[in-house]
Amino acid sequence: MTSESQPGPSQAPQTGRYAVPAADAREAGSTIPRGVREASEWTWRLLLLAAGAIALGYLFRTLSEVIVPMVVALLLAALLKPAHRRLSAVMPKGPAAGLTVLGTIAIVAALLALVGSQVSSQWSSLTTQVLEGVEQVRDWVKTTFGLTDTQFTEYLDKAKQAASESNLGDSAAKAGLTATHAIAGLFMALFALFFFLYEGDRMWRWAVRLAPHRARPKVDESGHVAWGQLSAFTRATIMVAAADATGIALGALILGVPFAAGIALIVFLGAFIPIVGALVSGSVAILLALVAKGPVAALIMLGIVIAVQQIESHVLQPFLMGRAVAVHPLAVILAIATGVILGGVVGALVAVPTVAAVNAVAHHLLDSPESHDDDTHAPVLDEEEEGGATAAHG
Repeated sequence: MTSESQPGPSQAPQTGRYAVPAADAREAGSTIPRGVREASEWTWRLLLLAAGAIALGYLFRTLSEVIVPMVVALLLAALLKPAHRRLSAVMPKGPAAGLTVLGTIAIVAALLALVGSQVSSQWSSLTTQVLEGVEQVRDWVKTTFGLTDTQFTEYLDKAKQAASESNLGDSAAKAGLTATHAIAGLFMALFALFFFLYEGDRMWRWAVRLAPHRARPKVDESGHVAWGQLSAFTRATIMVAAADATGIALGALILGVPFAAGIALIVFLGAFIPIVGALVSGSVAILLALVAKGPVAALIMLGIVIAVQQIESHVLQPFLMGRAVAVHPLAVILAIATGVILGGVVGALVAVPTVAAVNAVAHHLLDSPESHDDDTHAPVLDEEEEGGATAAHG
């Protein structure tokens, strides 16, 4: 009679209904609970990702003088690509790219010249209004806070002394250095913009060839999806900036604040710079109202600026931007806040398009092909991008 070997106490049956999975078998001999072990595995992976993100952020900060102009050029390329495509239909791509860049510079220069002509034509009347406004501000301060002429003069002298004792030389040197970097970055951004428009397709094909051969179709498709989201973001930003400029300029016109057209232009350009742009442009409108119309008009102008900025922050940015880039409004707010914390103004500028591109690419890669037809939030690509995506599918 042949005896059959029986599994020992530490052996798990391998067949039949008593079979135990390998993972459960390992758990049986482990003193660490399964939940704790899985939590620890997730923790070290998340810590590794966080360390990589911190290192990437440090690299971006170190190379910010190069990266920021490239980011600006990329956003401008996404905005100006439709104009370049129309010009390319009637002329070679190189001249079309140059004409697009020069046309953009000419439009901005014309708007600045309009503001300059308005300032020069109203300068004499503004000077008189400023003198009257200063007197009104002085009388309002003395009346509101119960100050005598002696006390007001004493406080004014202290303020002048504090300003003179501050290290204005270092501040001026830093401002000059910042202005120099800004000018150099502007020329770098315009130079990069020309090549992004002229040879953007060739640059992208070169980047795709760096990926493994089997992954190239997916990389190419993902790039077109991300570009569609970036184009939608720039269009939505234009709409938000136009709404801000219209609201604040109308308020200035109603109050009779001078340079309403200049205020509109400053607000429009400032809206492209998150947080700081809105603050500076709104301050210009309030300051002009103060010196030209007095404290009451300045307070009303302050209320108008706050109302417009609140509408932008809580209505236009979340819903208009969220709809354009197919990202939930809460995600838009959190992305902007996180970008400000991590990268300041530049972080806020790139936060929403980055989240939108990552979200769209993730959906594109993870969703099944059948679900793309029913996805109402799929990004809309322009004709050139659709052609590239179709070629990649083919």
